[in-house]
Amino acid sequence: MVQRGSYAKGIAKREEILATALEVIAREGYRGASVKELSDAVGLSPAGVLHYFDSKDELFTEILRKRDDLDAETFHAESDTDLFQLFLQVIRHNAEVPGLVELYTRLNAEASSPGHPAHRFFAERRAYMHTLFSGIFEEGKRAGRYPESLDSYSLGIILTALADGLQTLWLQDPTIDMAAEIERLLTSLGIFSHERSTSA
Repeated sequence: MVQRGSYAKGIAKREEILATALEVIAREGYRGASVKELSDAVGLSPAGVLHYFDSKDELFTEILRKRDDLDAETFHAESDTDLFQLFLQVIRHNAEVPGLVELYTRLNAEASSPGHPAHRFFAERRAYMHTLFSGIFEEGKRAGRYPESLDSYSLGIILTALADGLQTLWLQDPTIDMAAEIERLLTSLGIFSHERSTSA
């Protein structure tokens, strides 16, 4: 019983650290994402925070995973909303939390190495997003909403890469409207219309 209770407390503390870290980075930006800053916010020493994670990189990876989990909760809560509208809502929200966007883009670049702690996270995330988009396109083609000539597989890859790439450009030039650029692409391909955009 003691072990089970300690395990449950450990899980709860880990979740508290991640939730607090999301708030700190959203408020203070990427520069507020040092282990020292995060540990101060949660009332632990840096060593105390890293007791719950294998490394600083794993901590940052789990922060991003937590962010995705929260986005997924919003997605399921608004399941009646058009899927692309939900995607654009997430992109618009990202523009409100530049610190998290910078953490994502920096870690994404570093995780290109197979040995990096975040490599698997990003690989699985890309695969998930690609499968999600491809499935949406295929379903839309069957329902007659999208052109039959649409290459669902390639467009799934392109849209995933576009979202990541626009975030990098946006960090360099915040005047870029990421959601609007994605919407323009989808509209030009005949898979998103102004009517759907305004009625969703």
